[in-house]
Amino acid sequence: MNRSLLALFFCALSLSPLHLAQADNLDNILDNTVNSISQAINDAYTPADERYDDEDRRRNDEDRRDEEDYRRSDEARRQYEDRRRQLEDRRRQLDDRQRQLDDDRRQLEREERRLEEEYDR
Repeated sequence: MNRSLLALFFCALSLSPLHLAQADNLDNILDNTVNSISQAINDAYTPADERYDDEDRRRNDEDRRDEEDYRRSDEARRQYEDRRRQLEDRRRQLDDRQRQLDDDRRQLEREERRLEEEYDR
């Protein structure tokens, strides 16, 4: 690719009026061209590697954040379920106590009726 670019550049120079330019100008143009091509090649390889490193770091950070969010949501879900179970247990206990109180109240009402019946005799 470099050779074809240089060949293309030399062809362009030979067809243009620059062939009359001084040796210093040609040297500067060639130096600039070679430097530009070298820089383009370096940019094509180096930044991509850095970009991949940055992307890898970003992906790792995102994965870590996702994992932390999952752990937090999983822990929150477990806490919710534990609390829900506790409330359901308490509701059952209250229902049992209410049934016991209802039974006691019925028993008391029966005893009152008996007492009233005995007194009325």
